[in-house]
Amino acid sequence: MFWGLLLSASGASMIWPFLMIYLSNRLGLPLAQVAVLMTINAGSSVASSFLAGFLADRLGRKGVMLVSLFTEAGLFVALAWAETYAAFAVLMALRGFANPLYRVGADAMLADLIPPEERAEAYSLIRMINNAGIAVGPILGGMLAAQSYTLAFYAAATGMTFYGLLLTFFARETLARDWKRGEEVLGYRLRYAYLPVLTDRRFMPFISLVMFGWVTATLMWIIMPKYAYDQFGITENVYGPIPTTNALMVVFLQAFVTHFTRRHPPLAMISLGMFLYALANGLVALSSGFWGFWLAMVVMTLGELVIVPTASTHTANLAPADMRGRYMSIFGLTWAFGQGVGPVLGGLLNDNFGPRAIWLGGMTIGLISALGLFVLARRAGAPQPIPQPDSP
Repeated sequence: MFWGLLLSASGASMIWPFLMIYLSNRLGLPLAQVAVLMTINAGSSVASSFLAGFLADRLGRKGVMLVSLFTEAGLFVALAWAETYAAFAVLMALRGFANPLYRVGADAMLADLIPPEERAEAYSLIRMINNAGIAVGPILGGMLAAQSYTLAFYAAATGMTFYGLLLTFFARETLARDWKRGEEVLGYRLRYAYLPVLTDRRFMPFISLVMFGWVTATLMWIIMPKYAYDQFGITENVYGPIPTTNALMVVFLQAFVTHFTRRHPPLAMISLGMFLYALANGLVALSSGFWGFWLAMVVMTLGELVIVPTASTHTANLAPADMRGRYMSIFGLTWAFGQGVGPVLGGLLNDNFGPRAIWLGGMTIGLISALGLFVLARRAGAPQPIPQPDSP
């Protein structure tokens, strides 16, 4: 997982920071209409996340991860040759369906492998290697895209394929088998229904607020490159170092930040991270050049360093062992929701109120989410921090 993720992240990150620019230029349509493709992608991800949790808990983690990686490799090649809006809509829907299969399977596999007191570090390490790939990808992708998007798409497909081969030959299945066998259909359905997850009073308020707040993140990742390109002429090769800064900060700072955050109540730390996302959106509204956007990314990344491993670990610790796939599925929906709502909301604000309205709206959403999470943290009565490993 660790080394394969480096390959796939390097390839995928050559494309996704510039995908809105590619789609907009290829189709020649208004931003709001192009953003609907992202919503199609996100809607498909929602449906897939439920299926991914079911399959990961029933059939195993490795299989769903392999289906995701090889499918995405093929779709990257197809995206390079698509020409019509309908073709892009189909491909984005298929990509939205494939992506959660890997994410849910990998998150559940990691929780299977790592005891609770060490999960924060494990999720941090996975984020670090993922972002080491992202540090390389946007710079190379920006240079390739400035010459030929086809080359960038093929590079992304190559990275996904290599990771899939690594998992095929070297990974082992981590799902325990003893409790899976011999169950009757009715007992299985009761045991694996989503109802226990959706009625978990500790989990659902937390996940709902994170879902709402992720709109701010998708604005930064999906809309900001297009905004910088249209409003200030910042091209792909110039913009590339901005997402690379995010990746490098994760690589070099994640371990230190996690060492701090794991000693404090998770919900309080997640609230702090969401506040930093809101602040980053506000900074974009004030920016008019490369360094302003770069600073906004730095602030957002600080929030990311705080919130992402903490939220993943909090979810894993709340989940029963035989329902980790289900809990991780619902957790994965938070990003799908943000990805679906954020681009369309940004497009509507841009087309109706002007470009800077995108970021003022994002800042408002982030502040509401941060406040809600802060209230949850207070109501929880100072919840226990993530368990610490015993000293040797």
